[in-house]
Amino acid sequence: MTKPGYTGFRHVIAAAGYSLSGLRAAWQHESAFRQECMLGILMLPLAFLLGQNLAQTALLIAVCFLVLIVELLNSAIEAVVDRVGHEHHELAGRAKDMGSAAVALSLLLVWVTWGLVAIQRLL
Repeated sequence: MTKPGYTGFRHVIAAAGYSLSGLRAAWQHESAFRQECMLGILMLPLAFLLGQNLAQTALLIAVCFLVLIVELLNSAIEAVVDRVGHEHHELAGRAKDMGSAAVALSLLLVWVTWGLVAIQRLL
């Protein structure tokens, strides 16, 4: 059984609209997302300066986008958990903590990747 809704090209247009709505909501309601976007905007030109080839440049850019992707997923988890209820529940807390840990690991990946590329560039 298929889900009701748009098909074909109309589905692509609708999905793009949902994605833009999600980005708009994250920008409006999530300060961490705004901060990570601004940091990414600052790091984008640096990726072109630091990367010694297109593969390195792509890697530097990709890990920055990964942080944004993980932050969006973490924010979605938090929104769903908060929608269910604000009272403390062990599983809700665990879900939020795991989402936060995923963001922390993605940020660590940025530091490691950029650091290794910078070390290679300087040596």
